[in-house]
Amino acid sequence: MDDGRKKTTSGRGLRWLLVAILLALGVSLFVLQSLQQEGTRARNKLAGAERYRPSQLDIEFGRGYEGAGWQLYFTEPSSIAARADYRGGIDSQLAKAIDEAQLSLDVAVFDLDNPTIAAAILAAQERELAVRIVADDEHGLRNEDSDLLRELRAAGLPIIDDGRSGLMHNKFMILDGRTVWTGSMNYTINGAYRHNNNVLALDDARAVAAFQAEFDEMFLRREFGARSTDAGTQSFGLGTGEASITFGAEGDEIAAILKEINSARQSIHFMVFVFSLDELALAMLRQTEEHAVPVRGIFERRGSLADWSVLPVLYCAGAEARQDGNPNYLHHKVIIIDAATVITGSFNFSKSAARGNDENLLIIRHPEIAALYLDEWRRQWDSATRIREGTVDCG
Repeated sequence: MDDGRKKTTSGRGLRWLLVAILLALGVSLFVLQSLQQEGTRARNKLAGAERYRPSQLDIEFGRGYEGAGWQLYFTEPSSIAARADYRGGIDSQLAKAIDEAQLSLDVAVFDLDNPTIAAAILAAQERELAVRIVADDEHGLRNEDSDLLRELRAAGLPIIDDGRSGLMHNKFMILDGRTVWTGSMNYTINGAYRHNNNVLALDDARAVAAFQAEFDEMFLRREFGARSTDAGTQSFGLGTGEASITFGAEGDEIAAILKEINSARQSIHFMVFVFSLDELALAMLRQTEEHAVPVRGIFERRGSLADWSVLPVLYCAGAEARQDGNPNYLHHKVIIIDAATVITGSFNFSKSAARGNDENLLIIRHPEIAALYLDEWRRQWDSATRIREGTVDCG
């Protein structure tokens, strides 16, 4: 009996041992498969990141970057004195894009004295593209110095202006109804070679459609400023991120900017030509008070200490503020939120932009693009000067 029990026990033990071995092999196989899947996911993620990683463009004067569906350019102001020697800058990139257009070219231009851009527009007309231009009246045909615009009109190009006291402050071009170029750069020699500016080219169909509707509103219906039809905010995808467009002064750009400022939890950086909207400055300071968000900003030196500027408000409340180091203009209109979201466009942070001008405001949620804007901010910060003690009366 004892021997029988021992054999039975031994048989059961052998079976359990086999089960344990099979289970161990199954677990090992499962772990191995999981590791292989995780490795595949990691490689795919890395491949996706590499696919969307911006590549740098070769530009003689300036910096350019290209990603999925976008190109981004920054000017690098030159010390060259002779205007004839200004070439190879962002204006050349824009002219190249115009030269490659085959069907149509719509231009909304605040100021135009850049011969490279003007020549490309004229050449497009000569290639029998459908070319249309909207200009600001004070800086356009009614300005005695606007020789290039008058030459374009004399060549038969249809040009209209806003004919009012507010500004048609846009600086954008739509090429073949497929690509739009926009940003802070006026189509001038100074804009391309002496001022700090950014230019963004977008290939997204929804972005182009939004700008096309705005252009047609001005060119066809003669709607400008606050009298324009409010198209609302238009959203679209942008590679690995997303973006939205609002046009002024028909929309509520201030509310859109405040929403982004109020979302800040890590940092707020800005570089601005004009900043006079108290509500934006106070919102930044609330983020510092309530969420310990540091605020650091660069102001165009001219006018930065005027009564209308918010520099004293921010500086006296403890925000880090500097005046730009460019002897000409820092012309950016940029706020960067949490190193992930960029606010940019033609929109100065001023009452005129919010209430009367024709403007465009882009809000871009895209870490790679934000990193490039933040790099530009650091470049300007390093050359900017601290506010001298006693310059600002904090009373």
